[in-house]
Amino acid sequence: MANVIKLKKGLDINLKGKPQQIIKDAPKSEFYAVIPDDYHGIVPKVVVKAGDKVEAGTPLMVDKNRPEVKFVSPVSGEVTAVTRGERRKVLDITVKADENQVYKDFGKQSVASLSAQQIKELLLEAGMFAFIKQRPYDVVANPEVAPRDIFVSAFDSAPLAPDFNFVVSGQESDFQTGLDALAKLTEGKVYVGMKAGKEIPVKGVTPISFDGPHPAGNVGVQIHHIAPVNKGETVWTVSAFDVIVIGRLFNKGIVDFSRLVAVTGSEIENPVYVNTVIGAKVETLLQGNLKKSDYHQRIISGNVLTGTHIDKEGYLRAPHSQITVIPEGDECHEFFGWATPGFGKFSISHTFFSWLAGRNKEYVMDARLHGGRRAIIMSGEYDKVLPMDILPEFLIKATLAFEVDKMENLGIYEIAPEDVALCEFVDTSKLEVQKIIRDGLDELMKEMM
Repeated sequence: MANVIKLKKGLDINLKGKPQQIIKDAPKSEFYAVIPDDYHGIVPKVVVKAGDKVEAGTPLMVDKNRPEVKFVSPVSGEVTAVTRGERRKVLDITVKADENQVYKDFGKQSVASLSAQQIKELLLEAGMFAFIKQRPYDVVANPEVAPRDIFVSAFDSAPLAPDFNFVVSGQESDFQTGLDALAKLTEGKVYVGMKAGKEIPVKGVTPISFDGPHPAGNVGVQIHHIAPVNKGETVWTVSAFDVIVIGRLFNKGIVDFSRLVAVTGSEIENPVYVNTVIGAKVETLLQGNLKKSDYHQRIISGNVLTGTHIDKEGYLRAPHSQITVIPEGDECHEFFGWATPGFGKFSISHTFFSWLAGRNKEYVMDARLHGGRRAIIMSGEYDKVLPMDILPEFLIKATLAFEVDKMENLGIYEIAPEDVALCEFVDTSKLEVQKIIRDGLDELMKEMM
């Protein structure tokens, strides 16, 4: 029986468009992309050029500072473009997929017979290490620094998030193999956070159950309540979806980036799960499933709180297992909107009468800001939605001023942008709280390294 940690602080945002537990195969995408911005903390160096033929698992780029960290093609085909932006920043590397996929053979491996160094070398060679992140700083992990512990969250509590218990069904062997591989990479423990009442049977790791509202599924919140990160310590985090891919590498001997993705949101006709491959064009996932409307729609790779705004020509980003589509809201004009009863409007307080409908009411929300930026209001609203023993308002102020000592004392090493996403959502000051934390972590990393 796993330990259960109960969280009271947080906020569940009940949106319309939850995915049904139905799986459909998405049409094959003609093009796939590897996007450097998906891997924070690296300096990309492209190792291919347009016209090169690649197999699934062939490196497309490496980290300039640590060339052993490779980023590989999700499919076999021909490199069609290396798109660059200002100051020659690499925006994406696109590959036109072959009709019949060819995979680079890494050989099937038994985790039990491999040493930690052999496992690490295989993960680096196959591009799997790119999916391991570290705290502090929430960046791609440094393979030269051994982690104190490794943390995996096996459930997502974000709005409309995919149900990992449903996703992992039939892939339990790959998930367990992935955990076995991670367990050899640390002298500490591998902690697996699970939703209370929906635990997944696992071996050789330490399962911890969490009960409470979002962000209970955030790995940063779980780290805080299990074994917090102190100055000078490093822990690794891995998405449960990526643990499955790591397991496939050992069980199949190939890099198989296929993924079950939840297509969600109020602008989707039939929210379902689709089989696809990371880096696929989003239009293949939405084909025939977008509602016809006279207003603009916002397509998000990921969830509404932390996802990336993309267009129909965009790609499924590597960290995400969810596509969300909601109304943009730029054509909506309300007369005295703030003064109406607001029976259909979501409110975290009793500002609107919608609170009378209870927690089960589903809301259709758009991307409007509903207000303007103003000075930080020290109202304690952040504390209500962040179940961590830190003072978020003071941390934000210290980060803006870049007062390193205060940032350290207030818990900057434990936090990541996704952990303060709800703070940004409820913020009456309309601050870009996630960006503030991200910029602060980046500057702190430069200062300390």
